[in-house]
Amino acid sequence: MITNIYIITVIAVIGGSLFGFDLSSMSAILPTNQYRCYFNQGPHGPPFNDETHCSGPDSTVQGGITASMSGGSFIGALMSGFLTDIFGRKSAIQMGSVLWLIGSTLCCASQNIPMLIVGRFINGVCVGICSAQVPVYVGELAPPHLRGLVMGAQQWAITWGVLIMFYISYGSSFLAGSIAFRLPWGLQMVPALILLVGLSFTPESPRWLAKEDRWDECCHIISSIHANNNLDDAFIQLEIQQLKDACEMERSKTDNTYFDLFMPHMIWRTHIVVFVQVWCQLTGINAILYYITYIFGMAGLSGNSNLMASSISSVINVIMTIPALLFLDRIGRRPLLIGGSISLAIWWTVCAGLMGAYGTPAPPGGLDHIPEVSWVITGAPAKVVIACSYLIVASFAPTWGPIEWVYPSELFPLRLRGKAAALSTASNWAVNFALSYFVPSAFVNITWKTYIIFAVFAFAMTLHVFFVFPETSGRTLEEVEDAFKGVKLAWNMGVDKRQDEERTPSHKSHQAEHDEVVHVEDTSGSM
Repeated sequence: MITNIYIITVIAVIGGSLFGFDLSSMSAILPTNQYRCYFNQGPHGPPFNDETHCSGPDSTVQGGITASMSGGSFIGALMSGFLTDIFGRKSAIQMGSVLWLIGSTLCCASQNIPMLIVGRFINGVCVGICSAQVPVYVGELAPPHLRGLVMGAQQWAITWGVLIMFYISYGSSFLAGSIAFRLPWGLQMVPALILLVGLSFTPESPRWLAKEDRWDECCHIISSIHANNNLDDAFIQLEIQQLKDACEMERSKTDNTYFDLFMPHMIWRTHIVVFVQVWCQLTGINAILYYITYIFGMAGLSGNSNLMASSISSVINVIMTIPALLFLDRIGRRPLLIGGSISLAIWWTVCAGLMGAYGTPAPPGGLDHIPEVSWVITGAPAKVVIACSYLIVASFAPTWGPIEWVYPSELFPLRLRGKAAALSTASNWAVNFALSYFVPSAFVNITWKTYIIFAVFAFAMTLHVFFVFPETSGRTLEEVEDAFKGVKLAWNMGVDKRQDEERTPSHKSHQAEHDEVVHVEDTSGSM
């Protein structure tokens, strides 16, 4: 059994890369003539006429093709709460990887749009399961001081999936015929196979094992990962005792259904974990990642230059996620969320202003017969729009990107954690589904005003985070649970850094570089 938390994380977050693979395989393929001609719905190109540039799927249909994965992800996220409670975190993720293999096979072999939609929907079910449960799984295995790092690695894996598949799809675009999109859709199966096999060598979540009264396995896994098999370590004994106390308390409670997430004593954190995912989608990041080729088309780029410029956003996404992994647990969740949303509001506003002031309507039917490229901007303003698109990605990657996966798994007691993560992730995919449908039609009908919508959302989320979202950095999951007892103000649920020896002297000997832990304060400042 693998007990190194970093290796476990590398294997588990392949589940996140699957989302990145699917997202990028669609965004890079959208503007290619091979795809647009094979699924052409007219009026330009074969079989409608002899023009070389095909219209491709109707904008509404394309929205449906893109959104089908989000729809499946919504279902998968909700299902994951039941699957993980019954079969465990690890087994649920493995079930998702099997579904991915099935869905990718259908996409690769798709003969028509309905078959493609079904394949993407099944892929989406996998993504919903993995995106909900991978952060829970690695978060429950990791020691407190590494929880932000390993849970945030989910987002980094997504960015790597986006980057790798974008360049695979770009290379495939030079192939003639349908192999140009079938090849990348087929290669998506490789990481799922690695995930399925790799998880066979990793441990189950100790907190799920504790819930199932499998204490020998639970204690062995915790001591193996957190203290090199030293079960007598004082910190390990404290952690296990906290877990036993939490399980004992939860056995006396029967509120472990989705309905119970909306009870008065849970509604505050339920609304937080729902909105952290809703706001994450309303940052507009997936509008950028799904449809950046349309945006750069409006800025005057086409063909290979468009694809290469679009790929830079994927590189930025990977690079800018690294600072969050390194400093997320030191800086905290709230400062990054607030700073990120302020930056996003600025860049979206600049894009909207430049598009509105310097842009003009595209010819009827859009540039190159692509209806979504319905607005044209040229010269220096176009370059600024491209730069701001990159800055949107650069602002999102170290802030909202990783925290959307970390936060929901930190706020709930063990009995509700799986379902809370599932509901939170389902909220993400519900909004993702709506945006996938909305953005292509919005580019056609309201053109540059689409940018204003995302700017307003970014400003609204800044206020919401400041007034409502508490800090969770550095606390054990059981301490986070204690933090919600009593009435507190979000900005006063701050951090008080103290030396490790105040809590457990021996923990410092095992993690000398992490010489501080974070304790929750109430509004009066007492512990």
